[in-house]
Amino acid sequence: MKKVRVGVLGAHRGRTMIHYCKNAENAELVAVCDKAPYELEKVRREAEGLPIAYYDNFEDFIKHDMDAVVLANYANEHAPFAIRCLDAGLHVFSEVLPVQTMKEAVALVEAVERSGKVYAYGENYCYMAAPREMRRLYREGKIGTFEYGEGEYVHNCEPIWPEITYGEPDHWRNNMYSTFYCTHSLGPILHITGLRPVSVIGFESSNNARRFRQGSRAASFGIEMVTLENGALVKSIHGGLYKNNISYVVYGSKGRMESAREDAQTGMHDRIYVNADDVEGDYDHPGKIETYLPAERDEQSKGFGHGGSDFWSMYYFIEKIRGDETADVIGVYEALDMFLPGLFAFRSILNNGASMEIPDLRDPEERDKWRDDTACTDPNAAGDRLLPTCKGGTPDIPMEIYDAVREKWEDILASRDN
Repeated sequence: MKKVRVGVLGAHRGRTMIHYCKNAENAELVAVCDKAPYELEKVRREAEGLPIAYYDNFEDFIKHDMDAVVLANYANEHAPFAIRCLDAGLHVFSEVLPVQTMKEAVALVEAVERSGKVYAYGENYCYMAAPREMRRLYREGKIGTFEYGEGEYVHNCEPIWPEITYGEPDHWRNNMYSTFYCTHSLGPILHITGLRPVSVIGFESSNNARRFRQGSRAASFGIEMVTLENGALVKSIHGGLYKNNISYVVYGSKGRMESAREDAQTGMHDRIYVNADDVEGDYDHPGKIETYLPAERDEQSKGFGHGGSDFWSMYYFIEKIRGDETADVIGVYEALDMFLPGLFAFRSILNNGASMEIPDLRDPEERDKWRDDTACTDPNAAGDRLLPTCKGGTPDIPMEIYDAVREKWEDILASRDN
């Protein structure tokens, strides 16, 4: 079968997808687009001799002869580009996040439906070896019916802030709210269980000196307490606490599974522990505690980021395009199930912790309630519905902070040139 021709928008985050397409048997890289000349030059050097077209603007890029587009641009700008690509007859792989407003969410769902093309959400943490193995075991009934779960994505980005915000005061990371980036923590729990979120209560921390030094206007971290369609509860925590951690826990009616925490030092992405009984309620003959080392850590995914998960998210996207209906792709409805709890958790925060219902945009009638809702913290998308970045308002950060971050970024660029 012919290889799928892929273009990548966003050469920095898109490097792992570029790497996939340059080496895959089922895909080929045909075009790369980025506004930064130094990012395009890096790809040129690494792909010397390959027939790849390079663009510095989307309008020319989208006209290129290709089958699919990977969106690895700014995380708050995916939806408009996804809709343009779908309407142009292109399959879309959207790196996090899928949308930033309810208006975009409705428009994206309808673009996917009318296009008939494959839309894949690249929530790579779902494809790490530990959550993938937990998903397999849960679907086999290992721990029974899901009752409670925890997802934790703690990432102190202060050391890399100059490299990911460039000292831009209006960069999306500086203007996001505390519960915006929730799909790394919540997404794997939903993907493991296959259950839909129906309501959420949000919490945010205070800001602190780290966030101020970075120039971020958001609270340091956020929490979502999510109720699922079967009544189960999930705690999702994410943000900039000082020490990093990625971990997942799922409790069922006859046992528990959990991944190794970061401080285990070894195997945090691919080691899980299971404590489950063979039969629910058989306390006289409890099952044994087991440690699993998932078999998915094979040669194919070695060298790919995020514990090899960047390989699997792309692999399944391409295979879905090639006609494999069993490919483990996160479609548009599941993508929004992962993102919308964070959006409505922030509305909960702004409303003194009130519980918020989470819309199900599979229902066309439900969409009409949200079709014109632009409320968000991005001035370019909110219109007259601009929200503060924190419950107490949007912090006023002096320009000197951003100048200092920009200077660090320029030093990093200079060192790379040398």
